[in-house]
Amino acid sequence: MSNVLQVTDSGHVRTLVLNRPEKKNALSEELAWGIVTAVETAAKDDNVWVIAITGTGDAFCSGLDLTPAEGGTGSPLTPQESLLDDLGWVSRFPLVLREGCDKPIVAGINGVAVGAGLSLAMAADIRLASASARLMAGYPRIGGSPDGGLSWTLSQAIGYEQAIRFLLENRTVLGDEARELGMVGEVVPDAEFAARFDEYCQSLTNLSPITARLTKRVVRRATALADPEAHFRYELTNIRRAFGSEDGAEARNAFMEKRPPKFSGR
Repeated sequence: MSNVLQVTDSGHVRTLVLNRPEKKNALSEELAWGIVTAVETAAKDDNVWVIAITGTGDAFCSGLDLTPAEGGTGSPLTPQESLLDDLGWVSRFPLVLREGCDKPIVAGINGVAVGAGLSLAMAADIRLASASARLMAGYPRIGGSPDGGLSWTLSQAIGYEQAIRFLLENRTVLGDEARELGMVGEVVPDAEFAARFDEYCQSLTNLSPITARLTKRVVRRATALADPEAHFRYELTNIRRAFGSEDGAEARNAFMEKRPPKFSGR
């Protein structure tokens, strides 16, 4: 793997840093699978007690990389292409972070978190945000419904109506409002964010790792979906329908052309 994902250890904390600042840390296939693989690896490493995920620059993750690839080295990653495998890597975020890893995972939302980037953040167990962080679903802009487990993690965090409103209104919320809604647990001034994020993650290692893992297991079980994989497949069915519609194509064209879309209901 290239340096699109930086992995470092400090004590018992393993930190994953999304490192595509020129793209606002948008998810390429390489970066997305890198995150999945890195979490799976950390979950099996007895020396890792806490996993931290954040981004470089002024972004946590701006979602799927929809821009053309530079230098003719490949095609841009389209929403359809990201869903072509059996389950899709976006849907693996909640399966790996919540279901497949017993260790606490903390997301440090240091800037924009949109679409699949927001799904990644919400799949974490705990979220800290900088004061200027911007959280937005983004899916309506490209003619899609939520994926990446967001229909579950968001409604679990903020309740049914607030989740529906946030998604359908395509709202952008800043740090303080995100905390009021329950999307994040703590908001930190920008200049202090990196230090506080590190301090918080280290503080969780003061617990016995057995205590932390068993606590996550029991809370996860108390709040779990009956069949998470089936639900995430249902999300994929819906987003495929949305992307396959005429309105879906129009939404993406309008987004790329920076104009208002004209929907027909087909």
